[in-house]
Parts: sequence; C-alpha cells; structure tokens
Amino acid sequence: MVSSFFRNLRAEFTGYNTEKLLKDMMAGLTVCAVALPLALAFGVSSGATAASGLVTAIVAGIVIALLGGASYQVSGPTGAMSAVLIGIVAQYGLQGVFFACFAAGVLLLAAGLLKLGRLIGFIPMPVVMGFTSGIAIIIAMGQIDNFFGTVSEGGSNLEKIASYGRLGFHPNLQAVAIGLLVVVIMLVWPKKWGAKVPGSLVGIIAAAVAAAVLHLDELAVVGDIPRTLLLSDRLHLTGLSMDMLSGLMSPIVTIAALGMIESLLCGASAARMKNEDFHADQELIAQGVGNILLGFFILMTGMEFMSSSMKPLADMPWFSSLFLHFSNPILGVLAGAALTAIIQSSSASVGILQALALTGSVTYGSAIPIIMGQNIGTCVTAMISSVGASKNAKRAAFVHLYFNVIGVVLFLTAFYSLNALLHFEIIHDTVSVMGIAVIHSTFNVITTLVLLPFNRVLEKLAILTVPDGTSKDAAAPLLDKRLLGTPAVATSRAHQCTVDMAQLAQSGLLKAMSLVHIWNDQVSDEVVEQEAQVDHYEDALGTYLVQLSGLPLTVDDNRTVNTLLYSLSDLERISDHSLNLRKSALEVRDKQVTFSHQALEDLNLVEWAVQDIVNLTVQAFANQDNNAARQVEPLEQVIDEIVHQVRSRHVERLQNGQCSITNGFILADLLTCYERVADHCSNVAVAMIEVAHDSFDTHEYLQGVKADREGLDRMMDQYRKRYGLAQA
Repeated sequence: MVSSFFRNLRAEFTGYNTEKLLKDMMAGLTVCAVALPLALAFGVSSGATAASGLVTAIVAGIVIALLGGASYQVSGPTGAMSAVLIGIVAQYGLQGVFFACFAAGVLLLAAGLLKLGRLIGFIPMPVVMGFTSGIAIIIAMGQIDNFFGTVSEGGSNLEKIASYGRLGFHPNLQAVAIGLLVVVIMLVWPKKWGAKVPGSLVGIIAAAVAAAVLHLDELAVVGDIPRTLLLSDRLHLTGLSMDMLSGLMSPIVTIAALGMIESLLCGASAARMKNEDFHADQELIAQGVGNILLGFFILMTGMEFMSSSMKPLADMPWFSSLFLHFSNPILGVLAGAALTAIIQSSSASVGILQALALTGSVTYGSAIPIIMGQNIGTCVTAMISSVGASKNAKRAAFVHLYFNVIGVVLFLTAFYSLNALLHFEIIHDTVSVMGIAVIHSTFNVITTLVLLPFNRVLEKLAILTVPDGTSKDAAAPLLDKRLLGTPAVATSRAHQCTVDMAQLAQSGLLKAMSLVHIWNDQVSDEVVEQEAQVDHYEDALGTYLVQLSGLPLTVDDNRTVNTLLYSLSDLERISDHSLNLRKSALEVRDKQVTFSHQALEDLNLVEWAVQDIVNLTVQAFANQDNNAARQVEPLEQVIDEIVHQVRSRHVERLQNGQCSITNGFILADLLTCYERVADHCSNVAVAMIEVAHDSFDTHEYLQGVKADREGLDRMMDQYRKRYGLAQA
C-alpha cells in the first residue's frame, strides 16, 4: 500500500508545470471561498464553535489532501456530521465530540488498512440517497433557531420544536431577512457565474455587507476567527468516564460510517467525472489520519493532565503499599493480565502504567511482572474474536496465547534466577516512562528470537488444543452466520463455499474414475471422505442460502443466490456418482474383470469427454462465466453421441463373443454413470444462464438451443473433431 501511494504520487506530479500550478491555485481559492463560510457554519451547527469548524477544515484538509486516494478530493467539516455531533454536544459536551472524532479516525484508519474501501460498492444507492436526505432534514430542523432568530429548549430537534408551544415562536425579523437574502441569492445566481464565484459566497458577502450598512445589531455572530490552531477547547482524558465511553460507542461508529460513505461516494463520483482511478482504501487511511491528527496533540495534553492528576496518589500510604504487593511476580502478572483483558488493549494498559509511574511509586520490581501480565492479557481480544470462528482461527488465537504465556514464564524465570545470583540494584529503583517502554519492547523481541525456531511446537500445541474434527467442519470457515448482517459479503462467501463444494465434487469424481483402471485403497478412502464432505456442504449451504434469500439483496446478489440454490443438488449428485464409480471399480477388482482393448479405448474416450465437461462446468461456475456455460450443452450432446456409439460397439462385441456378460454389466453401469454426470453438468450451466436472464425454464432453454441448429451444430462439430467422431 505504501509503494502504491508513492507510485500514484509520482504519477500525479509527472509533467507538472506552472500552468497546472496556476489552475490548482485558482481551484484552491474557489474551494477556500466555499469552505470558509461552510466550515464556520458547520462548527456552529454541530454545537461546537466557529473556530472548531475552521481549524478542522485547515488541519484535516491539508493532511487528507497529502495522503488521499485521489487528485481531486477535498475534505473538511461536513453537514452530515452535524446531526450526530449536535446530540453528542447536548449529552456529553465538547469533550465527547473530541473523543468521538478521534476514535472514529482510528476506525477509518483500520478500515483502510484492512482494505474495506471496496465495501462501499455493496451499499444500494436508494439507501445512500435516503440516508443523506434524512441527514439534510435533521440539519434543516436544527437551524430553525439560527434562521428565525428564535430560542428553543430540548436535547433533540423534536423537543426543540415542541418547546415553541411553551415558550412561543417569536422570529427576529432581521435574522429572517438576512437568511432569506442569502437563500434568494443562492437560488437565482447563474450557474455559469457560479463556476467562477459560488453563489453561497456571494450571498454571505452580501448578507455581511447589508448587516454592516444597515446596522443590524440584533443579529447573532458566529464568533472570533481563531489566531492559532491549538484551541483552548481540548480533549482531557480526566473528563472521560465509563458512562461516557459506553454512550459514545454508537456515535463513534456512526461518525466513522458517515465519513466512509461520504468520502468514498464523493470520490467515486468525481473519479467517473474525471475518468481517473480512485483508491478507496488510501482515501480511508487519509480520512482516519486526518481525524486522529486533529486530536493528537490534544490527546497528549490529556495524558499530561491524567498523569498530573495522579501525582497526589504518591503521598497516600495505601497506594505505595499496593505496588509493594505487585512486586510479587504472580500477583503482578495477574494484575497486568486482568487490567489488559478488561480494556482489551495492551497499549492502553501500558499507557496507564506509564501515567502511574510518573507518581514515583512504581519500581522496576513491580513494573516488570505487570508488563508481563499485560502481554498475556492482550491475548483476550484474539480469544474472544475466535469464538464461533473457524478451526484455524481458534488455533491462531491459541498460538498467540501460548507464545505470550511461554515467553512470560521463560522471561521471568531467567530474570529472577539471575537476580538471585547477581542481586540487581535496579529492581528497587523507580521505573520511568521510557523504562516501561524498553521493558515491553525487550520482552517481545527476546521472546520472538527465542521461540521463532520452535514455531512448529507452537503449531502442534494449537492443534492439540483444537484438534481436527470431522468433515462436518469443512464449511464452517466461510458460512459464518454473523455475515448475514451484511448480505453482500454473505453472498460472496456463500458463492466461494459453493465453488469449494464443486471443486471437491470434481476432485472426488476424477479420483473415482482412476480407480476403474488402477485400484488404490487410499484413493478409495479419499473418494468416500470427499463425498461425505460434499454432503455436508449441501446441508450447510442449503440452510444458509435459504436464510440469505430472505434478506434484502441487490439484483446481482439475488441472482447469485438463486443460481447457487438451483445448482446445489446437481453438484451433490455429481459427487454421488463418484461413489457409484467406486462401487463399479471395486467390482472390477474383486471379480478381476479385464476389458478388451477396444472396450478400454471406448471407455477412455468417454472419460476424456466427461473430464472435459466437468472441468468446463466447474470453471464456468467458479468464474460466473456464462459464455463458458453456453459451451456445456453442446458438449453434453456430443457425450450422448459417444455413449450411444460405445454401447453399439459393445453390443456387437457381445454378439461376436468378444465380451462377457459380466463385463457388459459393469461397462453399462459406467456408461450410465458418466452420462448422468454430463446431464448434471448441463443442469448447472443452464441454471447459470437462465437465472442471469431472470427466468428458470430448462426445457425452454434447451428447446432454444436446439432451435439454433446452425450454431449448435457448429459447436458440436468442434467437439466431434476433438474426440475423433464423424462430423455432421
């Protein structure tokens, strides 16, 4: 991702000259003219200050422009956020806004690093339009007081509107006149002029001039323009509480989602207009960094406040004695693990320990066991995430746990053994913030170096803890019911799982075909095992797809789900025929059947064509390639011709006494099996083609194929030539 960013950056400035610079400067001035009043207005409408809106536009605009995923994206305060931020200000004040925006930035950064930018394509346009329209209504309702110059009470817009009945609705005529002036100018301003001078800017300038000339002193103002980017309103971690944090979880996710939706939709729209590539994941990273950076120095200030607020604890006897207990390695490890497990972040727990260390009451002897426990406690997040996940996900979580537990045991054993011999003086010294960081890093580096050669041991421990189950676990990694909350992702997973099922049926069939010629006990067992897995896939997928079909799906996703539902039984039947082939192969082995040279040649020809149709069908199904699917039916009809010719030659050999009755029964079973496999492949291909046309009538489709006699014969002749048959 980093290399891609610099590659795109170089491409952006290739051929850059003075002419382009002047155009960019004019574009920048135009955006500034529009963004300045909007930033001030959004700051006020969000419940913060005009200065907050302006600083947000400056800092976020610069950072996101440098790191963004497009050459045309402009970022800053957005009206969609106002509706969310107003509620946060009303309940938690500006401190809640600062923290929520900072945390939302972290989520956006994580989304970009996890390459979730492509998910924007799964959001239906009506949802987006309805969402943004609803936001517009909420913003408009929130500006009634500002437009009419009235006063209302209440935490929500509806409560404020209801309060007019109690307080009365008394518009300020000056405010209404100025507001109408701006609205009228924006409506009547010609579009061709607006390309150079935005109507909103003209309206604001005209309103400001009118207010000054007419001495409209009853108008409210947005406030003073800030003279520094470091505002007095800052995030103080001491002001946060558990109630606030829990209450802000939903707004944080909402802000992150709004930022993701608006930035990606705007970027994608502009990309189509400019015919340029849009790097969605890079844009999310830029949005995340921009939001985080807005609160970065604020957060550092908050950390300073937190540490200073803890300094009085140093004079309290109980606090000092508490850390004396933690010098006991077992208690220290348990305390560190418990704290980190509760907050599910080793970084946060290390930060808390560093703040406590500034009181001067924490020694190296107390800090080392706590830090070791923090490394164990951080495994809780992975363990929780693995609940209900796949077998390998559980194993990965246990590898993480074993890595840290074994590392802690080895580290503490070595440290206290050496201390018993050398009597480290540092163990009684007060630990510093840097000392905590060094211990934490040293532990992880040493543990990695020591355990790296034993990675196989960790793997075996994880496998012993989470042993291999039966074949019924085969579909579990993909068919996670939690994905049903996002139907587009669940559809993609279901398709991939069905492809795995098809490939498993394909593999089992080819192995069974080999048994007819050379019996192998291991291959026979694999055929049986794979057929059992395919059966489980069908059961799991059938239930999952029925649940998925009841959810709101896009047109394409609905077609995909229908195709999967129609194809499941045919794919399972192909796998069933692998058992039939195995049964015939077992009979060949037990009865020591030997086919004639001509019979073997005929059998090889049929198997060649069947392998081709199975491979073609599975490949078309996996790639959702309808063009390839259209080639299946002509091949199926050629296979019918081959089977008919082989049966005719077999009858001739029986009449001439060149083949026994027993051999004839086995050959007939094999031919029937192969013919039915080809039929099921045809059914899968027809399902793909018909569902794509929003219908499913196999008979009608096949009649249509046969009606196009010229096209069908042309394709069949190609296959006849391939298999050495006489052409029509």
